[in-house]
Amino acid sequence: MSIMPKLFARGALAIALAGIAAAATPAAAQESETATPPQLSWSFAGPFGKYDQAQLQRGLKIYHDVCSNCHSLSLVAFRNLADPGGPGYSAAQAAAFAAQYKLSAADHFPAPNEAVISAFPSRPPDMSVLAKARGFRRGFPAFIFDFFTQYQEQGVDYIAALLKGYETPPQGVTVPPGTFYNKYFPSHNLAMPQPLFAGQIMYEDGSPQTLEQYSQDIAAFLMWAAEPRLVQRKRIGLQVMIYLIVLASLLYLVKRKVWRAVELHA
Repeated sequence: MSIMPKLFARGALAIALAGIAAAATPAAAQESETATPPQLSWSFAGPFGKYDQAQLQRGLKIYHDVCSNCHSLSLVAFRNLADPGGPGYSAAQAAAFAAQYKLSAADHFPAPNEAVISAFPSRPPDMSVLAKARGFRRGFPAFIFDFFTQYQEQGVDYIAALLKGYETPPQGVTVPPGTFYNKYFPSHNLAMPQPLFAGQIMYEDGSPQTLEQYSQDIAAFLMWAAEPRLVQRKRIGLQVMIYLIVLASLLYLVKRKVWRAVELHA
């Protein structure tokens, strides 16, 4: 047998074996594939987006009442709550909020109680840049469209989905002790128990007290914590683009004038 038929036969055998292996994959393993977080609508998305102050305030309430028991926010200071483009608090309100922790407005959010987090097998992550550090694979061709649409909300989409992704494990799937099944977590075995439930947090502004609303509010707040200068960055970017367009137009007009004089004397 020549070399080419041998290679062809080996390739056909490899494809056949791969097909048999795929067919033999247990149904439970197929059902436990990581789900893709849905793409949500955010006020801060796009080149002209900005944070929703009411949503950031609700997210801060969720962090204060629930998340701060285990997760730190070490890179955020209380004075940042009064920064432009943020939750919209005044300096006095930020100081009053800090007083709940017996700290000044210049201090950073305190670390959680060590006695509480010591019960976990691993230390809960700091939430300061969580919305920028987390994400998920969009796959083809979504990542190509993301380049043109400037989709940058993977982190908040993932966080919002994760908080709603707790489910009963599919039949045949065993969850290790001390972990909880979450369809959006890569390994599905998440050490953090479900932190939010419908009706758990009381909203004074009349917003829905649902898990859907809670998850989006805390995700938006964590996005602000990770990128508190987002609004200013977008404004400067727009100003730079306008400057470059004007500069390019002036250079084009100068070029036409200079070369027109050259053409007339040619």
